[in-house]
Amino acid sequence: MTDATAPAAQENQPTYNIEKIYVKDLSLEVPNAPSIFLERDTPSVDVQLHHMSKSVDDGIYQTELTITVTAKIGEKTMFLAEANLAGIFQIRNVPNQDLDPILGIGNPNILYPYARETISDMVTRAGFPPVLLNPVNFEALYQAQKAQEAGEEQPLVTTKH
Repeated sequence: MTDATAPAAQENQPTYNIEKIYVKDLSLEVPNAPSIFLERDTPSVDVQLHHMSKSVDDGIYQTELTITVTAKIGEKTMFLAEANLAGIFQIRNVPNQDLDPILGIGNPNILYPYARETISDMVTRAGFPPVLLNPVNFEALYQAQKAQEAGEEQPLVTTKH
C-alpha cells in the first residue's frame, strides 16, 4: 500500500536551487594610461556595492550584484572596474517573510565570491596588482536597509580598502 499524500507533501517542501550564475556586464577603464603605470604612490581604493532582486517567473528570481572599484592616486584615476554578476534562483514554497531575507542576504552571499574573483582578475589583466576585496556582511547591510526603511537612524555602512 502506498501513501498517496507523500508526493503532495514533497511538492510543498521549500525549494532553493541555483539555476545559473553569469556575468551580466563588465567594465574597466584606465583613463590615465600609460603614465599611471609609472606612479609609485599607494592608491586609495573605493569600493561601492549594490544588489537587487526581482521575480522573473513563478518561483524564479534574478539577483544582481554590482561591485564598482575605483583606485586613485591623488586626483588621478588609476582604474575604474565594475562587475555586474547575476544569478537565477529557483525559490518555491518559502513563506513570504523568509523570501525577502533570502533575496537580500542569501543570494548576494552566493554571488559575491564570483564578483570578487571577476574584479580581481580584470584588474590584474589590466596590469595592476590584484584587488583583494574584503568579505561583506550582507546580513548587516540588510538589517541596516530595513531599519532605514522603517525610519530608524542607522550608521552608514561603507567599505574602504
